[in-house]
Amino acid sequence: MPTLAYLLLGSNLGNRQETLRTAVAQLHATAGPVVAQSSLYETAAWGLTDQPAFLNQAVAVATSLPPDALLAACQRVEQQAGRTREIRWGARTLDVDILLYGQEIIDTPTLQVPHPRLSERRFALVPLVEIAPEVVHPGVGRTVADLLAVCEDVLGVERRVS
Repeated sequence: MPTLAYLLLGSNLGNRQETLRTAVAQLHATAGPVVAQSSLYETAAWGLTDQPAFLNQAVAVATSLPPDALLAACQRVEQQAGRTREIRWGARTLDVDILLYGQEIIDTPTLQVPHPRLSERRFALVPLVEIAPEVVHPGVGRTVADLLAVCEDVLGVERRVS
């Protein structure tokens, strides 16, 4: 039985919209059917702020992959988009984060799920709430809509109208 995993895609270099469109197609082909996707959101950079704004999107994938294999699939999609890891929170062609993997809590040296800073990041919560407002964060037992309502992050997140 597939697990519903929620991913956050982000890009702030190159043709961001095309990068996200291609990433969704590649994830659909390699990780499992993409069963929901949010609108695109223009978001201010978080962490290292002296860089271009991001385009972010949340997707839900019905995956049969175990968490470590899903992570590997996400990293392959990043690499195919030309992602390099040089500076933490630096500019990148593509970033794919696993926000939630069913109701599992995973804490290994290579993967932490739910994403450890999900509840602190408006740019992740806003698109996630669009596609799954009632999903419960297994670490805190609250819906993502509830987490967004109390999120103290003030960085700009604006729905992009195409």
